[in-house]
Amino acid sequence: MESTESSPLRANRPKKWRNMVAYWLLGLCNNYGYVVMLSAAHDVLEKTDHSASDDIPQRNSTERLCNTMSTGTILLADILPSLFVKVIAPFLPFFVHIRVLIVILLSCAGFLLVAFTTAPWMAILGVVSTSFASGLGELTFLAYSHKFERSSISMWSSGTGGAGVFGAGSYAGLTALGLSSKSSLLLMLIVPVIMGLSFWLLLKHPGRISCCSDDGSLIIQNEDSPTNIVEADESVQDSNDQSVIHSFYRKLCDIPPLFRYMIPVGLVYLFEYFINQGLFELIYFEGLSIDHKEQYRWYQLDYQIGVFISRSSASFFTLKKIWLMAVFQFLNVIIFTFEAIYFYIPNIWIVFALILWEGTLGGAAYVNTYYRIANEVAPEKKEFSLSITTLADAIGIGLAGAISIPVHNIICKMPAPTRL
Repeated sequence: MESTESSPLRANRPKKWRNMVAYWLLGLCNNYGYVVMLSAAHDVLEKTDHSASDDIPQRNSTERLCNTMSTGTILLADILPSLFVKVIAPFLPFFVHIRVLIVILLSCAGFLLVAFTTAPWMAILGVVSTSFASGLGELTFLAYSHKFERSSISMWSSGTGGAGVFGAGSYAGLTALGLSSKSSLLLMLIVPVIMGLSFWLLLKHPGRISCCSDDGSLIIQNEDSPTNIVEADESVQDSNDQSVIHSFYRKLCDIPPLFRYMIPVGLVYLFEYFINQGLFELIYFEGLSIDHKEQYRWYQLDYQIGVFISRSSASFFTLKKIWLMAVFQFLNVIIFTFEAIYFYIPNIWIVFALILWEGTLGGAAYVNTYYRIANEVAPEKKEFSLSITTLADAIGIGLAGAISIPVHNIICKMPAPTRL
């Protein structure tokens, strides 16, 4: 009898592991292009900005090493399209396979446009294409995750953290090996292909059987879902009762209760991306074996390592006080802003340690926010809640990009201090 009861569990284990691996790869592939574009931001701007130069003899000793445009420009191009998608898509029909196909095509277009860029508009268009892909992919896969084991949230978050390490690391590593930005970006076209294979071949999609309850309302019996019976989603032609529940007005009413999740994580992202794209390029050390551009790339990689570590932590422990991470991240803003202005930190390894801490805070805020939603929100509201909450970090990142541009211009006009 015992062996008979345990056999279904053993049969489901391979499927569970397939889904966990698939969601980790989907998180990795979805955020990979986004991370690469931010890691390449300094190079993209320098390539299209003929006035920029890293030759020390061509500048006065009191002048700072600055591009004409802030890397916040790339951040805005990398997030505003994503923000637009995250505002609109949660209210649209959830055709998951069509959405994933669009994500893959846009991702490929982004890599190709930036790789073959000959003018600023081409580079920006490539970044915009990547942003659309990343934004649509994030809210689609997070919303779809409620049909699988709860561990899919932690695996997705870990995968997105892995995208940071692999994205920033691969770009920094390939360029350090002597490959051009163009060749590096073309090699990365394999990533959208892996996404398609993970979604359509590796992921075990839930099988569903339509039926009616005693009161005549339509429900869906999901054989592969941990809860067995789930509400019908927008991709099904629901009954009138269901369409009322999931109406546009009802969804708007569902948003305010989510502010307790959205506001803290939005503030964390506002602070950390202001540091990353507004201040990183202004913090540099001269006389090292790596130049200004390489330091920027390794800053990005260091940050992504911190993100990866904390986004992979939900399987071991969770944190509920997201607002506390926002406070710590604001303190980081103060530390890095003063460093960008005064150059008071004596060693680059101290900067690396601070950046790792900054990334750890950002990753922890992300994974714990979505983990709490997955465990605390009612099942019939979970899909929409997971989708719309992605809007919070997008708004925070967009504001960070807008703020970082004038701050960059102000600091670049200041004379460069002598580092202690």
